[in-house]
Amino acid sequence: MKKLFSLLCLVVAASVATAQQLPDVKVENAQGKIVSVRSIANGKPMIISYWSIACKPCIQELNAINDALAEWREEADLEVVAVSTDDARLKATAKAIATSRGWEFICLFDENQELKRAMNVSLTPQSFVVDGEGNIIFSHSGYTPGSEQLLFDKIVELKKGAKKKK
Repeated sequence: MKKLFSLLCLVVAASVATAQQLPDVKVENAQGKIVSVRSIANGKPMIISYWSIACKPCIQELNAINDALAEWREEADLEVVAVSTDDARLKATAKAIATSRGWEFICLFDENQELKRAMNVSLTPQSFVVDGEGNIIFSHSGYTPGSEQLLFDKIVELKKGAKKKK
């Protein structure tokens, strides 16, 4: 058991030491323009949340993030990106849901699921925290009410780490 725990610690340490970089995949934004995912960061930390129209926990998470977003932005300069994994047949419905919910963040539509594959997303909801340099520093699967705060806590940790470096 001790060996297994030691091995697990090494694997976790290695994955933290070599943070995965945000892939440079192009997807459609809410205005119908094709954009590079890396260009969205603009040097700011980001929360990227994958969702689909059939995923109620996904929509609950995005609604909770949207409800907290104004308060979060007072404390940290961040972007939130909602990535719909719905295919071309359901993209119009996904856009309508994002608009009707009044989400105040960037909405992207990954109808060919290229970004989803590039980031190894298997299930939704799946959320990532990305630093201002495009390094993926945290990943979280699933949603329970209140778990959106964990994502913001990681953003705050990034902010604190940036202040220490200065």
